[in-house]
Amino acid sequence: MSIITSVAELEALYGTPNDASTVKEVDWITPHYRAYIDAAPFVVLATSGPEGLDCSPRGDLAGFVQVHDRKTLMLPDRRGNNRVDSLRNIVRDPRVALLFMIPGVGNTLRVNGRAHLSIDPELLASFAVDGKAPRSVMVMTVDTIFFQCARALVRSELWNPARHVDPRSLPSAGQILAALSQDRVGGEEYDRTWLDRARQTMW
Repeated sequence: MSIITSVAELEALYGTPNDASTVKEVDWITPHYRAYIDAAPFVVLATSGPEGLDCSPRGDLAGFVQVHDRKTLMLPDRRGNNRVDSLRNIVRDPRVALLFMIPGVGNTLRVNGRAHLSIDPELLASFAVDGKAPRSVMVMTVDTIFFQCARALVRSELWNPARHVDPRSLPSAGQILAALSQDRVGGEEYDRTWLDRARQTMW
């Protein structure tokens, strides 16, 4: 098995990036990049902690990640499974990365930086939806930001409705939980009632 063991070997294999790959990277939120952030209803949050890496989806109404200033982003923590894997990591290691995705748009937006969690009452209230405020807000200082070209989304045809997968062709959450817990949790009842539960606890 041939394994790359050095950056020099890697660079010899791939060569150097062209100007279009490098000039797009800056350390502040440009007006163009802000347009992507404001339009995105979905972002992937990557964090790092003593136990390793974590990658978690975050979704809300478009523009839910707010631009505070040209170096600062704010991301509310909406209700979820209470595992707080990402938040636990941020408390111990401030390094974070975001990948913004916009339905129907091929380009994505990558942001790297450092973050902390705020529970300032006024800040939390500013992110309230239907009178429900998040329990914390991630405040991120931008180190680098740049767009990623559309090749991955073009190849995957992610936004092509003809490529959408019928959820019934995959194991359901209830089936997975039942199998892993020897039927202690999950099952048909879990699947049947999940949508109503989620609607009541969305924010």
